[in-house]
Amino acid sequence: MAARDTNGSAPSFRPGTALVTGASSGIGRETARLLAERDFCVFGTSRSDRPDFAGVRMLRLDVTSDDSVAACVDKVLDQVGTIDVLVNNAGTLHRGIAEETALAEAAAVFDTNLFGAARVANTILPHMRERGRGRIVNVGSLAAWIGEPGEGYYAASKAALARYTEALRHEVRHLGVDVSLVEPGAFTTGVVDAATRSSEEIADYDDVRANAFDTLERGLRKGGNPRKAAGVVVKAATARRPKPRYAAGSEALWLPPLRLLLPQWVLERLVRKGFGLPPAKARS
Repeated sequence: MAARDTNGSAPSFRPGTALVTGASSGIGRETARLLAERDFCVFGTSRSDRPDFAGVRMLRLDVTSDDSVAACVDKVLDQVGTIDVLVNNAGTLHRGIAEETALAEAAAVFDTNLFGAARVANTILPHMRERGRGRIVNVGSLAAWIGEPGEGYYAASKAALARYTEALRHEVRHLGVDVSLVEPGAFTTGVVDAATRSSEEIADYDDVRANAFDTLERGLRKGGNPRKAAGVVVKAATARRPKPRYAAGSEALWLPPLRLLLPQWVLERLVRKGFGLPPAKARS
């Protein structure tokens, strides 16, 4: 029996098998749960072993490992034969001033947030191409629109994911595969507790670091319910004609157009004020 939307109509993309990465908590967990409620056969993944929940079968997956991705995808295909929907939600938040962040630390952020999504997509796409049907939903971030101090490499990785998603959408659309990006704003997901930190601290950045981290942490801890963001992800996965980009959260709706409309100096002033950054040094 087909799952029903809240208005009683059947979803345009019929239920099948969905693979949701990063499903141990937050938006990924709620997305997996909602897809299961819509009669999808759902596999969720986590870097460590996690118990099944609410009709979701959990598998171990490290998106930074080719072997791990291949083994996970093979396991799903061996069990059920198809993967109709891929939700690339696995990601990592890195907090650190740019100069304080070793390039190896920055590369690890990209390996999860950008190359991890590509690694899973590339492993599943041959199956989707062969069937002429599939959906890929990449979960980005509103951070892609603003180079927020204290999370520059995280923002850069999500901006790169946005452009990768846009290109991939064009490349595979004629093959029956639709690709969309969901960009959530601030949601309370536990991502702050799991965030990595730069290994070095430079005294010149003490005030910037303290204020930036405090602003980021307060915003994320007071964020919205991740189930609301998951609802947007499910909408992208089941829409008849999925859009290129979906915003999740009110700030994700108004900030991108505001960035395009405001003069750069106004936007910069708002960011500096919002993060409590010290004034620029007077020029001699």
